[in-house]
Amino acid sequence: MSNWSKTESLKYMQDKINEVKTAMLTTYNQENGFNSRPMGTADVDDDGNIWFFTNEYSPKASEISVENTVSLTYSDSKNHTYLSIVAEATLVDDKAKMKELWNPFVQAFFPEGLDDPKLILIKLEPTDAEYWDSSSSSMVVLFNMLKAALSGKQYDEGKHGKIDL
Repeated sequence: MSNWSKTESLKYMQDKINEVKTAMLTTYNQENGFNSRPMGTADVDDDGNIWFFTNEYSPKASEISVENTVSLTYSDSKNHTYLSIVAEATLVDDKAKMKELWNPFVQAFFPEGLDDPKLILIKLEPTDAEYWDSSSSSMVVLFNMLKAALSGKQYDEGKHGKIDL
């Protein structure tokens, strides 16, 4: 990605996130250490901010209120693409933004809809991001692994690099 513009890098990140949709969000607290949980991505905006809905009184919201540096991991093992993102998290209580991002999937977690008093957004502003992308079918990956093992050469995992934020 070193020869990509910032716009191209952000587009790549947006595309990969939109393909996977579900990420593992890792927060931290002094008592229990790192805590990870799957989260459905509501949006990746044009600035690269990643948005999620959550319960304002959940442990993750409490952890973000104290330590807002988080880690986010997207894994698409079918297509052999992976993203690792470090971001600064902010809790956002903005009904207009919630309405913009609302979808039927969120309704399953918040049956009261946009009127749910516990509903809040998490906005992640990425500070660092890396990707791994072999973009090959499982058969091609397996063949290349076998070829490397038989030839005694190291397996080429595909493309890896930093995303220009």
